[in-house]
Amino acid sequence: MSAPLDVRDRAALSGAVRRLADACPVLADAHASIGVPAWRSRRGGYAGLARIIAFQQVSTKAAAAIWARVEDHLGRVTPATILQATDEELRACGMSRPKVAHLKSIAMAVDSGSLNFRRIARKSDDEARAELVAVKGVGPWTADVYLMSCLGRTDVFPHADIGLSEAYRMLSGEAVRQTPKVFLQTGERWRPYRGVAAHLLWAYINAERQRQTGGA
Repeated sequence: MSAPLDVRDRAALSGAVRRLADACPVLADAHASIGVPAWRSRRGGYAGLARIIAFQQVSTKAAAAIWARVEDHLGRVTPATILQATDEELRACGMSRPKVAHLKSIAMAVDSGSLNFRRIARKSDDEARAELVAVKGVGPWTADVYLMSCLGRTDVFPHADIGLSEAYRMLSGEAVRQTPKVFLQTGERWRPYRGVAAHLLWAYINAERQRQTGGA
């Protein structure tokens, strides 16, 4: 399991960031630029995982509007309410057809007991990820983000995330982004706080995008 670090403890998170900055010049530059990033914490369980899927590959503003409509329509987002809703009802909220299929597949896995969020919370990072990705509709990125944002795991690293590799490219001055395989190797130097490194890189690239667009 990840090294013990309470991500709600700002002082502890700051200490982890300083350790990363001392060990890696690229992350030192990110730290100098944006300081200590806020940890992306979200409610766990089925609703938490469903929300992560709803926000994938959609702008935050659009995803928030879609998710608000889903919550308003269902009352509560649970495996039962998702399975009771028709595909057409969920599509009318703005969910894409594949995402509707994913949410229902995950709901069925919870209903059958093959996916158990309490069990996942007690498992190691690798074991928890394996249980999540065994469910149709949950990929490695989704599993990693769930472990970080919903369970506070600090050594999880979604190495295929383009935003992370692009942030690293920008900071390092490399001409092209590293491939996911190479980026995973790069991240080895950030153990046991690879999740903290991910938050540093996300915060950096988001700040750069806002700067380039004038905060729009």
